[in-house]
Amino acid sequence: MTEMVHGTVPIRAGDPILPRWWRTIDRWSLTAAFVLFALGLLLGLAASVPLAQRNNLPSFYYVERQALFGSIALSLIIGMSMMTPRQIRRFGSLAFICALGALMVLPFVGTDHGKGAIRWFSLAGVSLQPSEFLKPAFVVFSAWLISAGQEINGPPGRSLSFGFAILVVLLLALQPDFGQASLVLFSWGVIYFIGGAPIALLCVIGALVAGGGILAYSSSEHFARRIDGFLAAEVDANTQLGYAANAIQQGGFFGTGVGEGQVKWQLPDAHTDFIIAVAAEEYGLVLVLVILALYATIVVRSLFRLVRERDPFARLAGAGLACILGTQAIINMGVAVRLLPAKGMTLPFVSYGGSSVIAAGITVGALLALTRTRPQGEIGDIFLRRGR
Repeated sequence: MTEMVHGTVPIRAGDPILPRWWRTIDRWSLTAAFVLFALGLLLGLAASVPLAQRNNLPSFYYVERQALFGSIALSLIIGMSMMTPRQIRRFGSLAFICALGALMVLPFVGTDHGKGAIRWFSLAGVSLQPSEFLKPAFVVFSAWLISAGQEINGPPGRSLSFGFAILVVLLLALQPDFGQASLVLFSWGVIYFIGGAPIALLCVIGALVAGGGILAYSSSEHFARRIDGFLAAEVDANTQLGYAANAIQQGGFFGTGVGEGQVKWQLPDAHTDFIIAVAAEEYGLVLVLVILALYATIVVRSLFRLVRERDPFARLAGAGLACILGTQAIINMGVAVRLLPAKGMTLPFVSYGGSSVIAAGITVGALLALTRTRPQGEIGDIFLRRGR
């Protein structure tokens, strides 16, 4: 087989693992993920102190826990980025089965932590949100099904992936967690589209989603309340959205100054869902644009590298992982500026939360593994192999 390398750095046989990994990894995306986590710790120093004081805990209790979670996440990024696409496929499929099982038993043994939705397992003071881990695992599993369905005599991968997507969405809607359900469905739509789905079918699915939204609005008080709050002509100044919007306005271009922000004392979720409001108030639009640029670096660079990828699974899974990471960031920041209804969704790497930051580490680690520079066969060799 004729081998070629996309990129400028060839892979030399017999190289030690670490030098080979360093030459083939997307170092810009890796750096962006580390910087995002560092910014999350910086913002956590401001946003989580009021909450710690209200709970009679040490001032930097949540920052220390975030540092612990982050060390696990960053270790996962390094470890998973060294995997091959086949190892990512196996890991993701096994993780999806475990996460799906956890999601099924969640309504019976889970807790809501006073949020109005049963989303967490709690044991010995540690909480676990299975939906966070389900997202990257579902992307990998669906990409495997769809890519396998493209092979001669392969399984009906598209139909199977659609069935699992509907199952996951229904389980998430029962919590209820419509934000995560929408994100999962969107990621599946991206994979399905790249895998060759006809536009007409995607339009039908879009219509079904719209119908499901109308049904959810009419049957779920939780969902309807959030939509009504979003569509209201004026936002209530005493709600989380009101405080966040005011903080962003007060921050201006350069911010009010380090430690000078007030929104962290007013918002119970300032360290999680609305941490971007803390960033905007104290550091201004400048830091917000930096955060946006870091997410864009990961997503755009990954998609450009995947354009040259010959492995269908790597192309589909990588695109799905990149889009789910970027879309979650957009949703979180869109809620804070009232471009989207409240979703209860964290900002990857930046918001506080063990499940969130570790799942983000798994997502980026798998994405880096799938976008590494690898020898690839000529396109004619792939068709020849399929025709045998």
